[in-house]
Amino acid sequence: MASLFYLHPFTSSSNFSPLTHQKQETISRKPKPILHVKSTITSSSLTEVDSDIPKPVKTFWQWLCDEGIVTSKTLVKPSVVPEGLGLVAKRDISKNEVVLEVPKRFWINPDAVAASEIGNVCSGLKPWVSVALFLLREKFKKDESKWRYYIDVLPEVTDSTVFWSEEELNEIQGTQLLNTTLGVKEYVQSEFLRVEEEVILPNKKLFPFPITSEDFFWAFGVLRSRAFSRLRNQNLVVIPFADLLNHNFRVTSEDHAHEVRGAAGLFSWDYLFSLRSPLSVKAGEQVYIQYDLNKSNADMALDYGFIEIDTGRDAFTLTLEISESDEFHGDKLDIAEMNGLGESAYFDMKLGESLPQSMLPYLRLLALGGTDAFLLESIFRNSIWGHLEQPISRSNEELICQVVRNACKSALSGYHTTLEEDEKLLKGGNLDSRHWIAVGVRAGEKKVLQQIDDIFRERELELNELEYYQERRLKDLGLVGEQGDIIFWEPS
Repeated sequence: MASLFYLHPFTSSSNFSPLTHQKQETISRKPKPILHVKSTITSSSLTEVDSDIPKPVKTFWQWLCDEGIVTSKTLVKPSVVPEGLGLVAKRDISKNEVVLEVPKRFWINPDAVAASEIGNVCSGLKPWVSVALFLLREKFKKDESKWRYYIDVLPEVTDSTVFWSEEELNEIQGTQLLNTTLGVKEYVQSEFLRVEEEVILPNKKLFPFPITSEDFFWAFGVLRSRAFSRLRNQNLVVIPFADLLNHNFRVTSEDHAHEVRGAAGLFSWDYLFSLRSPLSVKAGEQVYIQYDLNKSNADMALDYGFIEIDTGRDAFTLTLEISESDEFHGDKLDIAEMNGLGESAYFDMKLGESLPQSMLPYLRLLALGGTDAFLLESIFRNSIWGHLEQPISRSNEELICQVVRNACKSALSGYHTTLEEDEKLLKGGNLDSRHWIAVGVRAGEKKVLQQIDDIFRERELELNELEYYQERRLKDLGLVGEQGDIIFWEPS
């Protein structure tokens, strides 16, 4: 029969989402850069940045200027902002106006790894693992690295749940986020052990420095939080400079980053990362982007280390499965696969939204049995899904209501606080960033679970009013009137 699980499926490790930093509520909050100064380059270009900018950021900015990444066409500059560090407009900027461009030779992606000294030993690795090793090697090369000024402004840690202590993780006890976080940590650790054995230790000349599990997690966190994944030809690319942009919920479009062809010199061209401002911005105001419209708060907490309150990101993933012990397992699996589903199906429920379209048919399929099992016969194989989109029988509909409601109650019992207690904590406003995330995520999950329970509770109250398969069939045959009365034919 159907069952509910907490684990939200972890997507492919190469599908990293763009950017991130920490956040308290609706705007991201970045950890301040580590103040390791490796250069004292000075230039008139530094007069563009504020005097309170940390020295590593000034050095990084000067490097961008010297390398021609920052030009007279660049419309933004780094600044200390409420989130920590961000990019602000140097003049008024119109919506969709290009604010910065970064040539491909300054992108960090699998192509950059392949062209580097470690390219050969990384050729068979997952893309994100190879880029993680590249970042670590450049970090430990220090002054010898081309990327040293960029590495110096990267945070050592974010508020992503993969960096939380055991005590902090206890605050998300019972949530899907906890299970997902633990699953991701186990996955990253296993990848580290494998790459350590197969690549790092056998190639001491390329990796003459010790790389620990903590180092590998740092690189994973950088990629998970800062990489762009929706460029035309790039699934995983870090763009130094562009990744200083913060997220804001007011940006409702993701169509701001583009891969374009542009001039790289008098007689040459190069691919450019081009970013347009999704909003009109006044001089001195921060330029924001949207990291990902479809991520839930749990996803945001895992990837970026922040959440949004009251912006529609509260969610819970229902996992339903066809039990192997079901006597009709084979038939049900065949029907599910014919309709784009499988032995397990995942349904993302968001606060304020109705049930996913295929959820009720799948539930009815799982509950199908007894006198309703005739619908599983081969004669109905091509039409059964249409029947499942409507109530099959009172017993079938009653069973799915019971199963879902019991699962919701079981999930709600797994939290160590109530929704009322969480809402009181959120209103109090005295939480640090990680505690805020924990309370916000668990409160959101509870709201969605309560919403699901309410939907099926109301459905239970309507069971006597629903029209079931047999009634619909009799109507099709002309044996039942519109009011449900049986039609008797008298002999002439």
